[in-house]
Amino acid sequence: MMGRLRAMREPLKYVQGRDALLKFHEEMGYMGKRWLFVCSNSGYKAVFDKIEASFGNNDDYRRYEIFGGISSNGEVDKMKAIVEQDNIDVVVAVGGGSAIDTAKATAYYTGKHIVIVPTVVATDAPCTGLSVIYNDDGTFDKYLFYPTNPDAVIVDSTVIANAPVRFLIAGMGDALGTYFEGRASIRTESPSLEGTGITRAGQALAKLCYETLRDYGKQAIEACKVHAVTPALEAIIEANVYLSGVGADNVNCAAAHSFYNGVTSLGGKHADHGCCVALGTLVQLVLEGVPKAEFEEVQNFCIEVGLPVTLAEIGVTTPEQVEIIAKNACAPGETIHNLAGDVQPCEMYDAIMQTDAMGRLALQK
Repeated sequence: MMGRLRAMREPLKYVQGRDALLKFHEEMGYMGKRWLFVCSNSGYKAVFDKIEASFGNNDDYRRYEIFGGISSNGEVDKMKAIVEQDNIDVVVAVGGGSAIDTAKATAYYTGKHIVIVPTVVATDAPCTGLSVIYNDDGTFDKYLFYPTNPDAVIVDSTVIANAPVRFLIAGMGDALGTYFEGRASIRTESPSLEGTGITRAGQALAKLCYETLRDYGKQAIEACKVHAVTPALEAIIEANVYLSGVGADNVNCAAAHSFYNGVTSLGGKHADHGCCVALGTLVQLVLEGVPKAEFEEVQNFCIEVGLPVTLAEIGVTTPEQVEIIAKNACAPGETIHNLAGDVQPCEMYDAIMQTDAMGRLALQK
């Protein structure tokens, strides 16, 4: 019998820095001559001038398409048709998670190169080898896993410094789970998110992700508020996009992401993905029974950067809602089962209640 292979995956190229998009063509031009930019509305406005400037007098074909807002099967089909009729070489994602997921799927189905240009760093989607795909009515359809990660990711730190600070904070919440969820997965020898054994390199990136958040998070938020590109902001952009994305891909998720999925099962408008993952990380630490010092270190970080530490902050107000979250977080196939011991809904419910109680206590201080 063969043992599980350990594997490591990441984008082939990662570029980040002040006004990086002015070098877009210089960095990415080797991929082809005909470009399709799949853009969110705000993403298009944020990057168009810089990307066009990067081409200079070059006569490459460039087509910009504003996509419909969610990464649905219909949107992907629409973009696939454009790639075929315009004989596109490279698909470029411009925007947040939904634009990125749409462009990745388009490139995958048409066999083209894919470049990711995140214009917010609210999640770790840019570097990962998967997309979340929805049905045309907005309901969840599937996770689409790809054989490789994107060809390239280019992050313009100036664009991020000028995006709303709440996106940066949400991205820090998503990134906060990376180390703790990865650590839990390693303890149980769970496979990575990509289904292989976990490498030491993946573990190291996940740990560096948490250390970077803790050491630079508050400074980066203040820099972003005044639209300043500083070493602290650069550190947090890298943590949110690269360390969290490549880290999560090569370790795995556990209770924090299951908590988020439980919250979404309430329906209606719920808090940002990253905010729920941050609170879910605290819930996971309670489930693991970590000592007070470790719990408080993570809780204090959340309070310092404005991530939620109570249920009220994510709009959950009744015990019935907590029961629904707990039940759905423990559904078969959920990543919570990567934790040691099989977590039951009653245990999840109690952990959520303790986390909330500790949070309310901390906020009173």
